[in-house]
Parts: sequence; C-alpha cells; structure tokens
Amino acid sequence: MESLAENDLKNELNPEQYEAVMTTDGAILIIAGAGSGKTRVITFRIGHMLEKGIPQHQILALTFTNKAAREMEERVKQLTEKKLQNLTVSTFHAFGVKVLRKDITRLGWRENFSIYDETDRNALIKETGRELNYAQQAMDIYQIGILISDIKTGRKSWNAENSMYKQLYEGYQEGLKLYNAVDFDDLICLPIKLFKECPDVLARYRERYKYIMVDEFQDTSHQQYEFMRLLADKNVAVVGDDDQSIYSWRGADYQNIINFEKDFPHVKEIRLEQNYRSTETILAAANGVISHNTNRKDKKLWSGNGNGKPIEVFLPQNETDEADFIVESIQGICASEKRKYDDFCVLMRANTQSRPIEEAMLQANMPYQMSGGTSFFQRKEIKDVISYLRVIANSDDDVNLLRIINTPRRGLGRAAIEAINEVAKNMAVPLWDAIKAIIECPPEACPVNAKTVADLQSFISLIESHKSLVGGRGLAKKVRALVSDIRYEDYLIGENPKSEKAARFKLMNIESLINSMDSWENNPANGDPNLYNYLNRITLLSRDDMDDDEPKGKVNLMTIHASKGLEFPVVFIAGAEEGLIPHGRAVDEGGDAAVEEERRLFYVAITRARDKLFISSCMKRRHMQSIIEVKPSRFLDEIPQNLVEYHKESEPVSQETAADFFASMKKKFSKPIVPGF
Repeated sequence: MESLAENDLKNELNPEQYEAVMTTDGAILIIAGAGSGKTRVITFRIGHMLEKGIPQHQILALTFTNKAAREMEERVKQLTEKKLQNLTVSTFHAFGVKVLRKDITRLGWRENFSIYDETDRNALIKETGRELNYAQQAMDIYQIGILISDIKTGRKSWNAENSMYKQLYEGYQEGLKLYNAVDFDDLICLPIKLFKECPDVLARYRERYKYIMVDEFQDTSHQQYEFMRLLADKNVAVVGDDDQSIYSWRGADYQNIINFEKDFPHVKEIRLEQNYRSTETILAAANGVISHNTNRKDKKLWSGNGNGKPIEVFLPQNETDEADFIVESIQGICASEKRKYDDFCVLMRANTQSRPIEEAMLQANMPYQMSGGTSFFQRKEIKDVISYLRVIANSDDDVNLLRIINTPRRGLGRAAIEAINEVAKNMAVPLWDAIKAIIECPPEACPVNAKTVADLQSFISLIESHKSLVGGRGLAKKVRALVSDIRYEDYLIGENPKSEKAARFKLMNIESLINSMDSWENNPANGDPNLYNYLNRITLLSRDDMDDDEPKGKVNLMTIHASKGLEFPVVFIAGAEEGLIPHGRAVDEGGDAAVEEERRLFYVAITRARDKLFISSCMKRRHMQSIIEVKPSRFLDEIPQNLVEYHKESEPVSQETAADFFASMKKKFSKPIVPGF
C-alpha cells in the first residue's frame, strides 16, 4: 500500500504534486494539465488531512459524476485503510439533494419531494402550456426547456424576444411546487436560495465543512461556483484546467478560475504540468494547438514517456473511405501489436458522424460500443414501473400520476383526464386530491359517469394497497408484487402482438431493475435503504452517468465531449474538418470565443491518446441530400508539422504475423464454456 508518511510522499509524488498535497490550509488553485495525476493528488491530499488529525466529517469533496465521486472515495479508503463513513465525497447535485432533504420545508416545499428528470420536466412544460392555451406550433418543448433552465440559472434574462414564455415559466415553477417536485437546476439553485434566506442553515454547514475541495473546477457553472463560495470559509482547494473547459453550452464557465482568484485574494497557485499518460509527440501536438488560444493560463505539458510514434494524418475521399481506413487500421494494429479492441477509441465531434463508421465495423464483424444510447432508466417499461413507485412515494406527483393512470389501460381515457384536470384547477389541488373529490362527489354533480368513478376508485385502491413500499424492508419483493398486480406482463404482450421477443426483453429489463433494488437494499453501505432514497439515487444516476459501464473487448465510439477524463492507447479523431471541428454553427453563433472552445475540444481529443494518434479529414462529405467539398480543420495546421506523418497505405501483414494472431484468437474462443460464467 502507498504510504502517507511525509518522506514516502516525497518519493511517490513529483515536487508540484507534493506541494499540492501538503498545502491544506488557505485557498489553493491547482492547475492540473491533462494526464497530470490530479485524482491521485486529491486522494493523497484527503489522506494527508486525515493523517494530520482533521476529522473526516469536516471534509467535503465535490465533483461532477457519480463515477468520479465513487472512484475518489474508494481510492481514499484504500489509501487510509479506513471505512470513512463520515467523509463526504459527492457530486454537486447529490450534495444539493442532501441539503434540501433536511431543510426544503423552509422554502415552502413538503418533505419527500420528487426530483423531475428531463422527461418529467417536459411533461410538466406541455401540461402547463395546455393550461395556458399556448398554440401547439409555439410549443417547441426542447427549446422552452433550455430557456427555462437559462432563466432559472441566470444565463439569460427576460427580453422582447423571449417574454412570450414568461407566463409559461411562472406556471411551470408553480407546478413544481404544487406537485412537491424540483428539477435538476433546483438542486443547485434552491440550496443557494436556502443559504441566502436562512443564514442559520448556512452557518450550520460552514461550521461542519471546514475543508472543501472541488474537482474539474473549470466545469463549474455560475451557480455551482456560488454554491461553493457560500459554503467555503478559508480552507478551499479547487482543481481544474482551463484548457479542458468544453461545457459552456451547459453553463460551465472557466472564468470561475479568475473569479476564485478575486474572491480568495491570498490564493496559492500550483501547476501540474508533468503528463503521465501520453508520449512527447502527442503532448507537443496538444501544446502546439492550445497555444493559439489567448485567454488561458500559460502552461506546457511534458512527459517522460519518450517521443513515441508520429501523428498519422489521413485525407480520405469521403466518409466511407474514412470508415474503411479506421477499421483496417484497427485490424492491422490488432494483428501486428497483439492489442485488444478496447484499446481503441474513435472520437467524433457529432453523433451524426457515426453511421458510416458503425456500418464499416458491422461489415468487418468488429465489436464496438457507441456511447450515448438510451439510458436504462429512460426505457419506457422502466419509467412506467418507476412512475408507479414515485406516485406511491408522493401522491402529489402529477406528472408521474398522469403517466400511469391509464398504463396499463384501465378505461381512463382523455375525457376522464380532462375532467380530473378541470377539478384540480378549480380546487387548486393536485390531481390525486381531485380524483378523490370526484369519487366522493354526489352522482348528480359528478363530472364523469359511474363507470369512470369505479375505474378511478380502483386506481386509488391499487396505489393505496401498495403503500407498504414506503416503509420497512423487502423493497424488491414488494415491487415484484406490484408489477404482478398491475398485470404489466399482459400489457407488454398486448403492446407487442407481433414480437413475443420484444415483450420478453422488456420483462427482462424489469427483472434487472428489481434485482438491482435487491442488491442495493442489501448493501451494508446503505444505512437507510428506503423507497425515497432509492428514487433519488436513480434520478441522480441517470442524470450524472448516462453511460457508466465501461465496455470490455469492444472498440469505443464516442463524441469528444463524452471522452473527457478517459484515455486509450490508440485514438482516431474522425472528421477533422472545417464545419465539424470547429463546428460551423458554434463559430457562426459564438465568434472567436466559440473557436477557442472548439480548440479546447480538439485539445481534449488529442490528449485522450496514450501511444498513437490518427486524425482523418475527408475531401468530401455528404451534407443533407448533397455531397459537398470540405476543407481540413484549421486546427490541423496548428500541429507542428515535424510531428505529423501523412498516411501511406499500410503494408500487408506478413503471413507469419497473421497466422500467430489468428492462432491466438482461435485459442481464446476454443476454451470450454463453464456454466455460470
């Protein structure tokens, strides 16, 4: 095990890393270049603070994904060999939930609120628009959702152009409160509101968390920065790299690094410039590109990994030739260097580039994994079951109630739902209370017929009969009983009459969900495995980690944005062309600032490669219904030319090498299959 003794730390860390680990008091800004071992520094820093006698409950480490938080926590536990149950390592959003769970009643919500994901949010926007009689053609739900988020987080203000949606925004906000729900922006905005309006609450958190650390600081939004600034007293360390700030479209602002230096005037800055990932050639290419950005902290990555191979640039005729080049190169390197498929990653600026590459891989029987598919928790059958659980946990959750009231079908069609909505509106109550009012209504004044009343009574009884889900143990067993009770299997078979296989696949997904509940509930690390905690956990999981499973034995296809924080021995950057990177729309709308962000994106792509980097730029590319000529990206010219080698057709692999490769593959796949493995 790595040691936390001071002398051992000096041997295990480079001088800059050592300084960052040992500086525990005051404000510290750690500029951590790509591949410079920042997670190691954060881990050792927490370990050193604990070794120094700082109580674990006084330490708060914030990051952006559940995966990063889990990795950090596990590494600290391994390093210290302690359970560390009072150490808080969390995403911003999960920490926001923790704050709200304790004190949201101070802001007028009730306890056990629901967290709406994007699907739920869109449903509420639609419902609010209908209530306000917005014309259907004026309801671009996606764009309205972005506007609501921008207004709520302060990225935009109301003006003549968008003021037509102000009433919709206010109705959406009222709807959230009425249904006792919050959206993802609220998980940061509401704790800030709470801290500002209730100084005693803020004082309690500042008293507890004396040492704060923020990872990936360049990705913080204005709200996340404000959240951190309110919490932090004086001992705060932020770790980031302005050259890897690529999320302005979701509110990130690398200018927060400058704000940090203003708000904490005695900040100590430490730069980590030694890269442990890539060859000198790859780093020199990255440095050459990023040096063209003007608004940045000056730094120069260097490596002790040797020069490595030149960067290979290929100029194919079109995207079909590009895809063939990528597939043939992977096959050739697999054969000559005995590499596995998951050593390779193909990076694209846009998902739309993947089709020809996927087709070429399918043609070659090459296994691959495309990041960004439908999340498990976004599948319809999973959302249906989860919606039942959300309504059982919080009967005021109108969005999920509307999802399940006629799923599976129980005779409650549009007319019944319109009547329920009307009663809810007139009484200013959630739909659940409106349904109860209709059931109790005298027949002569009832807005629906007797059959509908009976169907509504049946629905209410069904939900109330499963209220035992809220408390006690046996969550998985109770959910299985619920799925059986609503006859969801019959519903799936009815919905998929021509494909028994499709219905069976969906049922298997539900079984996977129930099994995962069972594992979660029986994990000793979960102190209070109740339904509320489970629902909040999966909402945060599906938001923060859309693709958390790392593929094994498959070529990785992903957008450059999705690749941040990852590394691969061999990387292909496809479509290094003007209009793709830098992206045409970004340049048109954002000017020089957008070009600088696109350059940072290209820098991130280059620095994902450990040993070998290929870049392709097509001469022509299909656009809409036509084929257009395209130019190589301006960023290619910024790579020092002495590092680049233009692609020559690879020489055929020798018969001896090919024979060795296929013999090893045959041996691999001829092993006997052991049952259960």
